[in-house]
Amino acid sequence: MNPILKDVPFSFDTERLIVRGPLPGDGVRVRTAVLESQKELKPWMPWAVDVPSAEAYEVRVREGELKYLARKDFWQLLFLKGTHTLIGSSGLHVRDWAVPSFEIGYWVHTKHTGKGYVTEAVNGICQFAFTHLQAARLLIRCDAQNERSVAVARRCGFTFEGTHYHDARHHLTNALRDTLYFCKLPPSMDKP
Repeated sequence: MNPILKDVPFSFDTERLIVRGPLPGDGVRVRTAVLESQKELKPWMPWAVDVPSAEAYEVRVREGELKYLARKDFWQLLFLKGTHTLIGSSGLHVRDWAVPSFEIGYWVHTKHTGKGYVTEAVNGICQFAFTHLQAARLLIRCDAQNERSVAVARRCGFTFEGTHYHDARHHLTNALRDTLYFCKLPPSMDKP
């Protein structure tokens, strides 16, 4: 089936969050959250080193909406339920529709860390991927030194697949870095 024919919800709720695709007007919210969390994001997220203008972020969210609707990428913003408070971002990056497989990325606003929001969001996104996208494989990859990201993958039941040693250079130090790979299969499939 052509992915464009899939009926995919633009938002869903978890216990404490509303998880939804980006919409026009979200650019300022996203940029503000990135700026306020930049110190903590920079070591792990190359895109957080130089924060673009408000206009550039608005372009990003509008392009993100189009990609979501075209089934090319599923960027999702995380809001506290019952508010307009953006606490982070996550989503599913299409790796291969033929499988189908997706990669999950995530970050949370500094003042909302340590409250389990990312774990809650990732668990919800996994359910979303298995139910609405018929995902056969989900991937989380992260820098081997990013202990918080590793902890999320483990708490969400991802299986550690291995380490890619010296597979990239760190965007700030240029030092060689290692990447950890974790996967999750649908509950109906046997784990490797």
